Amino acid sequence: MSFNIDKQTLDELNLLGKFRQGSVYHLFNRTKTRGGEQLLDRMFRNPLNNHGEINDRSKIIQYFQQLSLSFPFDAQQVTLMHEYFDTSGNSNPALTFAGMLAKKYLAMLTRDERYKEIIQRMHATILTLNKCTVLVKQLHNIPGAYAPNVELIREILKDEQVERLSDIDIYQSIPIKTLSHFDHQLRNRLRKKMEAVLAFIYEIDVYISVSSVAAAKGLGYAVALPGEANVLSAENLRHPCLDRAVGNDIRMQKDSNMLFLTGANMAGKSTLMKSIGIGFYLAHMGFPVAASKMEFSVREGLYSSINVADNIGLGYSHFYAEVVRVKQAALATASGKRLLLMFDELFKGTNVKDAYDGTLSVVEGFAAYTECLFIVSTHIIEVGEPLKEYDNIRFAYMPTIMEGNYPRYTYKLKQGITEDRQGMMIIRNEGILELLNRKV
Repeated sequence: MSFNIDKQTLDELNLLGKFRQGSVYHLFNRTKTRGGEQLLDRMFRNPLNNHGEINDRSKIIQYFQQLSLSFPFDAQQVTLMHEYFDTSGNSNPALTFAGMLAKKYLAMLTRDERYKEIIQRMHATILTLNKCTVLVKQLHNIPGAYAPNVELIREILKDEQVERLSDIDIYQSIPIKTLSHFDHQLRNRLRKKMEAVLAFIYEIDVYISVSSVAAAKGLGYAVALPGEANVLSAENLRHPCLDRAVGNDIRMQKDSNMLFLTGANMAGKSTLMKSIGIGFYLAHMGFPVAASKMEFSVREGLYSSINVADNIGLGYSHFYAEVVRVKQAALATASGKRLLLMFDELFKGTNVKDAYDGTLSVVEGFAAYTECLFIVSTHIIEVGEPLKEYDNIRFAYMPTIMEGNYPRYTYKLKQGITEDRQGMMIIRNEGILELLNRKV
């Protein structure tokens, strides 16, 4: 069973994208190799949904953070090794020798580069294997889930042919017979083992990259719980991509599985919801999270509605696009899956009366699904009063502090429903009315 997330949620939380400004992927991508970058991308696109696997990966990343290693391989040499095993070798040793001899003579007579490329790639393979031998000797007290991976590499490096290859002096001319022998061994009998070594190197690249970001940014690690517990708890949770981000404590569980969030514009509601969604997603990857402490019950998916836009191609108005999005969420909720669903400013594309009625009806409907977790924000604070009869809805708000006629936002979550109404004051502060009333 996979973890479900759609494109809109990925975009709203800015999770993916190597070149996308401020993306969470970009934050963690300090990989040195192309293979490591591809592995990181696959991890981002495929969150885990088994609490044991999540905790295992988290422990591995913490292990590398404690080791505080720099990536011990030369990225160009790893690339050459990868290219070497991307090409197939001849299964017949005699034909391998004949082909090698032909390439050498062609290199002497013409500008054929194939013989030189084989030498370069084999040299890179030898150097990379030697560095791998040094690395595995440094790995002690390995987390249980990762120990078989390291043991596999240790056994591969003990292979007689691999050891003989490692003893070759790459700065000396290699006889063509020796070169042909090892080329045949590497690209036939040892190919799968060498591919396993490369996969190991790419894993190391990702773990060092991710753990170094955790150390630099002061990130913590979440503990995954079985889905039945229906818990999402975090201390000092913040947005990982914002400098000097303000942290908040979050607590949701089966008997209080819905957070009803109010607060003025710019008070931080959307950022808080994005922080929760990003932390929740990273936690399902087993990655570090921007929180001092976090534990969560594994969910089957994440669904957000934060920046819903109109759709000219489909002829959707902003309000209708919101309705369609809520319908999609309702279908997902009714499917029986355990989800985290977040809605920022429900039905802001319609009049206040319809927005009030729609928000109240939808929140009441979602409140019946206690196996899911919900976060709903709104400007229409009057909706809060009739919702107080639901025991599983918790009320919180992002406060605004007035300093004279000017608002200051603390971005710290408080319990209750806001009474802040500074909209007209901000309009007056900006001098809009004076501009409109000015006579020409």
